[in-house]
Amino acid sequence: MIGIVNYGMGNLRSVQKALERVGTQAQIIDKPEQIETAERLILPGVGAFADGMMHLRDCGMVEPLMQYAKSGQPLMGICLGMQLLFDSSAEDAPSIVESVKGLGILPGQVVRFQEDQGPDKPRLKVPHMGWNQIDFATDVPLFEGLSAGDHVYFVHGYYCVPEDHKDIAATTDYGQPYCSAVHRGNVWATQFHPEKSQHVGLRILENFAKAELVQA
Repeated sequence: MIGIVNYGMGNLRSVQKALERVGTQAQIIDKPEQIETAERLILPGVGAFADGMMHLRDCGMVEPLMQYAKSGQPLMGICLGMQLLFDSSAEDAPSIVESVKGLGILPGQVVRFQEDQGPDKPRLKVPHMGWNQIDFATDVPLFEGLSAGDHVYFVHGYYCVPEDHKDIAATTDYGQPYCSAVHRGNVWATQFHPEKSQHVGLRILENFAKAELVQA
């Protein structure tokens, strides 16, 4: 059974329906104690980083999520859910030198796209919204059956900068190449929305549900 964490900031039913389409049982998890019972776990999310962390704390989900990440069971973040896995974010930060703390499961920061790309370059539209390509940085089972250049659906104004480049599983070009998916051990995450990415996204969710994903 795949658990989908409900902390009030995710397209829960969309993710659940997408998993059901690939023949996987999925349960929406509302209580912290349910997290440890999931065979695999998805942390979705839509909205602002600080709000996401506040809701996770209010729901009592922070410690169970951190323990689950340490358990070796597959954990996948989606969009805001990917960003929350990192150490901190500049979104809604009190100052330029004080960031908002995340779960700290993955080392790195979340930063904002810059509209001004420099002289003679078109101004970047933020948020990054719509279809864009992914290119694979490593050969990982989450992307089995996909091809470099496949299109997926994005909606975000901030992106993750992993401290260790080895954690980058895929990149996307928007003004410049940036990390659009990560992998470290049993932890996986995508900045894009698989549940909105048609057959490509369904294949990713199917791989998460059925592939052997626990790796060193």
